[in-house]
Amino acid sequence: MINQNLHRQPTALDSAKHRQLRLKLPVTDWSVAGRLNAIFVAAAEFSEVCREFPIVFVRAGKEPDGSDQIAPIAVLGLTQNQNLFLDGSRWRAQYMPAVLRHYPFCIARVDDKRFAICVDMAYAGAGNETGAPVFEADGQPAALLKSMQPLMESLETEVQRTRLVGKRLLELDVLREMRFDATLPDGSKHSVDGFLTVDDKKMSELPDAVIAELHRNGMLGLVHLHWVSLGNMRRLVQWHAERATAVPAAAPAAVTA
Repeated sequence: MINQNLHRQPTALDSAKHRQLRLKLPVTDWSVAGRLNAIFVAAAEFSEVCREFPIVFVRAGKEPDGSDQIAPIAVLGLTQNQNLFLDGSRWRAQYMPAVLRHYPFCIARVDDKRFAICVDMAYAGAGNETGAPVFEADGQPAALLKSMQPLMESLETEVQRTRLVGKRLLELDVLREMRFDATLPDGSKHSVDGFLTVDDKKMSELPDAVIAELHRNGMLGLVHLHWVSLGNMRRLVQWHAERATAVPAAAPAAVTA
C-alpha cells in the first residue's frame, strides 16, 4: 500500500536497474513520516493499534462493483500534514503500524492477482554506497529482500482481508459520518471531520442472526476495538495543544488516509 505523504518516490524493484541498490536499515529518523496525519491499519492490527491510536474509517476509492471502498485508518494528527506521534525524529508510541514499520518498502498492485514490491527511492538511506544490498551480484534477491518479501506478501493479504471488513460494514449500513469537536486549553475550538464511525444504535438494531455472524467471523470484536480506540482522541488534543504553544497553529483539515 502506497501513501503519497510517506512514499514520495515509490519504485518497483528491478534486479537489473537496482542491482547496486543498498538500504541503510533500520530507519532511525522518522521525520520522513512528518506529513502523515493518518495511516492505513489492517484489521489484524486493531488489538494493538486501539491502545494508542484512534481508529476511524474513510472512503478510499471505489470497489470494482462501483461501491465505496472503506478503509480503517489510525489518526496521527488533527490538522493537515501534522503527525503528533513524532517527537522530533523519534516515534513516540510503543506501537508502529505495519505500513510504516515496513518503510521504505511498500506494495503497488499490478492487477487483482499480482503486486510489485517497491522501495521509496526518496528515502535518505537508499543509495549505492552503504547499507544492506537488495540484490546479489547475480541479480538474485539478497538476504534483506528475502526477509522482506514474506512480510510484504502477508501485509498485502491483510490489506485485502481488511477491504472485506469495510465492504461488509457498508453493506450493513452501520457507518455514519462523524465530526470530532474539541475545546483546547486556551478555550479555542477545533474540529476534525471527513471520517466514518460505526453507529452503535444501528449495530444494536441488526438482526440476531447477523450479530451472530459478525461474532463468529471476528468483525464484532473489531467494531468494539474501534469504539474503544476513539478515547485516544483526547491524547491527540493534548499533544496538539502542547505543539500549538510552540509553533503557529495550522489550518484545520479533514482526516485523510
